[in-house]
Amino acid sequence: MSGFRRGVRLGVDVGKARVGVARCDPDGLLAVPVETVPRDEHSAARIAQIAAEYDAFELLVGLPVSLSGNETASTTDARDFAALLHSAASRPVRLVDERLSTVSAHAALRTSGRSQKSSRKIVDQVAAVVLLQQAIDVEKRSGTPAGTLLSDSQEPA
Repeated sequence: MSGFRRGVRLGVDVGKARVGVARCDPDGLLAVPVETVPRDEHSAARIAQIAAEYDAFELLVGLPVSLSGNETASTTDARDFAALLHSAASRPVRLVDERLSTVSAHAALRTSGRSQKSSRKIVDQVAAVVLLQQAIDVEKRSGTPAGTLLSDSQEPA
C-alpha cells in the first residue's frame, strides 16, 4: 500500500435535488453510505459538519462529464458546489471523474431487488460510495490521489 495516504475521506455525489455522502475507514478498506443531504442553501454546511464529525481529511466530489469526456451543465454545477464545500469545510476538495457512478449505483440497487422508486432516497449515497471506492482504488494502485485538487483560486468570490 505504498503511497496511500491514511485517513478518512468523504465521497460526495452532487445532484440537482439531493447530495449523496459516503465515507471510508482510515485505511481505505471500505466505503460506506453516510447520508443523503437535501440540495439547498444548507447543503455545503451540512456536509462540512459531516466531515468534522468523521474527521475527514479530504472530500472527493464527483465530477460528472459526458461519456465522451466533455463538460456539461452538471459538470459546472458540481464544480460550483465543490467550491462552496471547500469554503464551508476548510479541507482539501478533489474533483473526481464519476462518469459511471450513478449508473453503477442504479445497477447495484436493481441487482439487490430494489425498484427505481424505492432506490431514489439512497441512490445518491450509493453513487457516492462508488465514486469514493473507485478513487481509493486508484490511489492504492498508483500511489497518486485520484482526481484534481480544487485550488483556492477556484473558490467563488
